[in-house]
Amino acid sequence: MAPAFAKLDKPTFFGTLFLLLACTIPLVIFPEQGALWVKSAKQFVTHELGTLYLILGLGAGIFMIYIIFSDIGQIKLGEVDDKAEFSTLSWAAMLFSAGIGAGILYWGAIEWVYYYQAPPFHVAPKSSEAVRWATSYGIFHWGPLAWAIYLVPALPIAYFYHVRHQNVLKISQALQPVLGEKLAAGGLGKLIDVLFIFGMLGGGATALGLAAPLINEGVHELFGVPKTLTTQIVVLLACTALFGYSAFAGLKKGIKLLSDINFWLAASLLLFIFIAGPTLFMANTGLDSLGRMFGNIVHMATWSEPFAQFDGFEKTDFPQDWTIFYWAWWLVFAPSVGLFIARISRGRTVRTMVAGSMFFGTLGCFLFFMVLGNYGLYLQLSGTLDMVNVLNTQGPTAAIFAMLGSLPFSQVVIFLFTLLALIFTATTFDSISYILAAVVQKDIDEEPMRWNRLFWAFALSFMPIVLMFLGGLDTLQTASVIGGVPLLPVAVLLMISFVRAAHYDLRYQPEYTVNEIHIGEFPEDDPWTEEGSWELPDDVVAVDIDAGGATPGGDDESVAPAKRKAHSPAVDSAS
Repeated sequence: MAPAFAKLDKPTFFGTLFLLLACTIPLVIFPEQGALWVKSAKQFVTHELGTLYLILGLGAGIFMIYIIFSDIGQIKLGEVDDKAEFSTLSWAAMLFSAGIGAGILYWGAIEWVYYYQAPPFHVAPKSSEAVRWATSYGIFHWGPLAWAIYLVPALPIAYFYHVRHQNVLKISQALQPVLGEKLAAGGLGKLIDVLFIFGMLGGGATALGLAAPLINEGVHELFGVPKTLTTQIVVLLACTALFGYSAFAGLKKGIKLLSDINFWLAASLLLFIFIAGPTLFMANTGLDSLGRMFGNIVHMATWSEPFAQFDGFEKTDFPQDWTIFYWAWWLVFAPSVGLFIARISRGRTVRTMVAGSMFFGTLGCFLFFMVLGNYGLYLQLSGTLDMVNVLNTQGPTAAIFAMLGSLPFSQVVIFLFTLLALIFTATTFDSISYILAAVVQKDIDEEPMRWNRLFWAFALSFMPIVLMFLGGLDTLQTASVIGGVPLLPVAVLLMISFVRAAHYDLRYQPEYTVNEIHIGEFPEDDPWTEEGSWELPDDVVAVDIDAGGATPGGDDESVAPAKRKAHSPAVDSAS
């Protein structure tokens, strides 16, 4: 065991455990007082610092667009001959499962109900305009800006891990271009890593606590199992066993397999509900809400109710309770999701990683809101099921399963939904435990040590089990968001660090070419002319792709393509 412990980064490992216990024990000893402290702190964070989170969300989105269209986006993560480690489908399934979890099943189905009753922009509750915003805001909160926040730590980590070949998956390592090697490897770097890990633990533990009641409700509907604390703990232990085994099995044998199963199961469930439900309504409403979201994304991302403090102006706290809290929540999860995306993206370009994550992540979330959310909305508007009343009187999980119970073959649907919640939870948390294990090691060759992965898998479930006895999961959830406040400046430093390192390395390349495709050869036959063939006119310049040159009329003489040249260390020293 001694050699195994020798690989641990002990200050980070034990510092995280200390911070975890320091936050959990007071909540255990003083649950009521602790809840009041955390509530006051949350009020301060969302109201006094809320503008910073709004700037972070919008800034992250703009930054990712810049990366996609800049030369940095062309950089390959890995060697020239490296191929993508995972197929596009498996890669998309893994990043989506890691980034979303069972929360999409929960909020995708009933988030619209909250917006319908208390809409944004001072719209009248339960009005036609409230319906339109209710279908759009969920997609906004789970859409491109959320995934942009996830990618903030993913970019520098992926760059240093795959391009500069530093076998460390740590935030502090990625900050070296800004902090310098001494500070990044010293006490400040350790503190940053500990804060990021605490955010992972707190966010992961409370999300696991959210999934347990959802799975418990499904088991109750299927088998009549009572909805008690004991049952929820058994559910938690079952989830822990599943994702503990997956994390123990490793990235390719465990996490990839579960993510693939998760993808096909989710696709099958959504397709069935889409066909069995009001298909045209769901499609039309989904398209309308997507257009409304993209048409108003800047307004939605910057709305902060600035005049609510004055008399005569209505105050709803909508931005603070939803958008700002969501951005803070995604920032807490960004280390684990971003680092996991970085780890699985070897062989892809930076542009592909960024654009693919934002596209597949947003698309997956959109489909859940379009199908689950709009089906529940249809039941409400048509008078088939009063979702609002069920949620307000019996709770959100009861509303979700009442909605599923209205479908044909409802028992089969409920079984698949419950199984999907279980696997979603497992795929998310085996990813988190994998990254937790990687962060607390000094270096990793292929994968973190098995016992280390297993330890963090059970550490993730320990906290929600303890707090379930005390009814303090909401307190911990808010506490983890408060703990993520120091990550705001760190997120800005990560973006600066990545750009500085990438630009520095691009300058010192002997030469690099902007990718352009010149069509120089044509097939003998084409399908749209009567002759079935087409000859290149004499006055057109053809480009020989293999030779990399251009010749008038297709002659053999080649002209070398223009290339960007930069100073190299050898040239600089010679001059």
